[in-house]
Order: sequence, then structure tokens, then C-alpha cells
Amino acid sequence: MLPPATGVNRPRPLLKLWITLLAGTCSLTAEAAGRTTEYLLSNGLKLVVQEDHRAPVAVVQVWYKVGGSYEQDGATGTSHALEHLMFKRTTTLGSGEFSKIVAARGGEENAFTTADYTAYFQQWSAENVALSFKLEADRMQHLVLDAEEFKNERKVIREERRMRTDDDPQALAGEALTATIWQTSPYRQPVIGWGADIENMQLPDVRRWYERWYTPNNATVVVVGDVDPRAVLVLAKQYFGPLPSRPILPLMPRPEVPQHGEKRLTIYDKKVREPLLMLAFKAPVMSMVGTAGVDGKPIETWEIYALDVLAGVLDGGASARFFSKLVRGQELAVAASASYSAAARLEDLFSIDATPRVGTTLKQLERAIEVELALLKASPPLAQELERVKNQVRAGTVYQQDSMFYQAMIIGTLESVGLSWKLKDQYDAGILAVTPAQVQAVARKYLVRERASVAWLMPPEKN
Repeated sequence: MLPPATGVNRPRPLLKLWITLLAGTCSLTAEAAGRTTEYLLSNGLKLVVQEDHRAPVAVVQVWYKVGGSYEQDGATGTSHALEHLMFKRTTTLGSGEFSKIVAARGGEENAFTTADYTAYFQQWSAENVALSFKLEADRMQHLVLDAEEFKNERKVIREERRMRTDDDPQALAGEALTATIWQTSPYRQPVIGWGADIENMQLPDVRRWYERWYTPNNATVVVVGDVDPRAVLVLAKQYFGPLPSRPILPLMPRPEVPQHGEKRLTIYDKKVREPLLMLAFKAPVMSMVGTAGVDGKPIETWEIYALDVLAGVLDGGASARFFSKLVRGQELAVAASASYSAAARLEDLFSIDATPRVGTTLKQLERAIEVELALLKASPPLAQELERVKNQVRAGTVYQQDSMFYQAMIIGTLESVGLSWKLKDQYDAGILAVTPAQVQAVARKYLVRERASVAWLMPPEKN
């Protein structure tokens, strides 16, 4: 399926998602951007339609609230395997016929699985929205899981894991670090699944997963394009409306246990050409606002926005601290990045990755990053640093979204992690309200060794 789907466990950092997706190349008027309308069908299916009348095309995405973090030990990779099998056969379509129909109409289609959700999409002429609904409703209710096709697809998934993870030192190290960071949280599990779980996966387990989660009341349908929301609602009622809902048993809570000190991991791999430093701090996300934080007080919304801005201060272009000081200034690093995922279902990470320049050790580079974080904790960032980050958000607001696909992505992601799509219209205001003192406060609160995990990836040491 899509390359990014199983290589990482997290959605993209929210601030970078907004900056990247909103900063398009052509300015749109408010009328061109269109309005967003939400409907709820009687069977529990949510429909969100956003008008965009620049071209006679539309994107249809179907999001299911199930992904790798929903799985239990021993059954990892089930959501991803089912995603593959959804392109096979139904009671009305032969194997692969779904894709042939889309291709014959000049459309594009694919799917992706993350820790928090699985999504399917088509991009084509707006007149094909009805056909999208017909096809998606068919496989939502009438998927046929064939034993021979499952056997063949399992081989494909094994090869996918080998190419993207087992033979990629950086991906393998990231997987090992993730499993080290999280002791009890289901985010410790790889979306593609552990190798042994893929090998031992059985078709009845996949069938039960489909029957449990692929139901209208666990799905959000997002349509963005040259459409009339009321007409789209009529089509949704026609195709999705007759599908019966099923009770969704709640997941057993699997909260992460408190961390009592820094975790460290050193990974040696003969395929490593450049050493890599990975540093991660546990951090709250938007869905945790109002719940008890590390200090026992409720997590506040401003903290989430401040963490996003903090990532931008460290890694937001040539003027950001990491590039200006570590890459260009001291010339210690070839590259250094900071990322934070605010749109997640569970507690997530503030992550830092850095590649040392030849002649610099991982220890020296880690120390230099510690110094930069200490400076932020000691003194709030300068006003011009925040203005740079905020200008990036303003640029996104001015230029608007240049891609219908990613407009839909933002809506679907927010809805699938337990947030409202309406957050997309509040986001830049939240970022613009962040103060230097708030950025300093979250750095002091969350970028601490008690919440840190560190991994060094390096070639084997010479005897």
C-alpha cells in the first residue's frame, strides 16, 4: 500500500502537517476553499463534506478507527494485513476488480494503516463520488476472505517488512527504540507487525478483526471536492445507509506505566554507514487535554500548541536553532530534526533525530543537543523566533490548502484519533496565541531525562 503507512507508527507532527499542507502555491479565496459540513447517518456512520470548486474532481476517503495500537500481543499486524485483503474480492466483485474499476475511470486509489486508524481513498472526477460510495459500502459489508489469497498476501507482507524494516538499519533501530520507550502502551507495537506474528497470523483472526471493526458506526467518510454536500448526503444514505451497525466492544485500557529514569539503547548494525542519534521524550497530545498530567494537574490546551511551537523553534528552517547552531554554526551535525505529534489517540512523543558530521561522536552531538535544550529551559525563546514559526502558520492560512487529498487527510486524522475536524479551523489561532514563556514552560516540564529515551545507531565496533 502507500509507502509511509507501515514505516512509522505515528501520524505526522500536527504543526508540520499544517505548514506543509496549508502552504500551497496558489492563493484561494474563502469561497474557493469552501465550507465543511458534517452529517451523521442513522447507523452511526459520520460523513464530513468539504466543498472545493476549483476543479471538477473529488477525493473520497473512508476512515476506520482501528490500527496497530488496537491489537494485542501475538496478533500485531492484523489491521495492516486486513488493509491488503480489502483490495481482493467481495460477494459482488472478483479479486482485484475494485482497482480495475477505479483505473478504468481514470482514478487513483490506495490505503494506509497507522497505529490509530486505517483509511482507504479514491481520487477522480467528482461525478464518480456515487461509484466510490458503492464500492466502499460493498467492501465494508461484503468482503470475502479467501484462504489462498490470504496465504499469498501474507508472503507479500513478509517481504514488505523485510524491505522496509529488517533490511533498513534506521527503521529497525526506530522500531527497537519504540519498543523500549513504551513499556505497556500499545504504541510499542509495529504497525506492520512483528515478524513472528506475521508468520503465525491465521485467516480466522483477520476475519474476526474485520467483523469487529469494519462497521458503519466505526467509520468516517470524508469527501472533498467539487460537490454539493446535500447531494453527497443523499448518496451516502443510498449506499451506506442500509448497512447495519454492530456493537463495538470497548478496548481494555492499556495505559503507559510511569517512567522512573532515562532509557538508553545502543544498536550495532554492519549496514550502518552514518551513525544516528535518536532522542524521544514522552509528551501529551490534544486528545489528553483535561486529563491529569505528570504534575497531577489537568493538561491544558496551550501546552499542546506550545509543544508544537517548540518543535518549530528547534527545527523550522535555516533560522531554527538546530540548523543554525548544530549544522551550520558548530558544524557538529549533517542533519538534526525535531518533531511532535499532537494528533494521536494516546500519549505520544517529542522526538529529536540527528546525524553527526564526520569527526563528531554521538556523545558529542548528544551533549550539544542537551545544551540547546538547557538554553531553552533557562531562557524563553526570542520573540522573533516565535514570529518565524507563526509566520509559517500565517502563510498556510493565506495560501490555503493546495491539495484536496490533504484537506481530507486533516479531517480524517482528527476524527479518527477522537478529536473534531473543527480543530482544523482553530489551529492557527492556537499557535498564534503561544507565548515565549509557554514554550519555555513545556520545555522544562516535558523535555526532562525522567521522560527520555535515547538510542545510538552505529556500525559494529572494531576489535
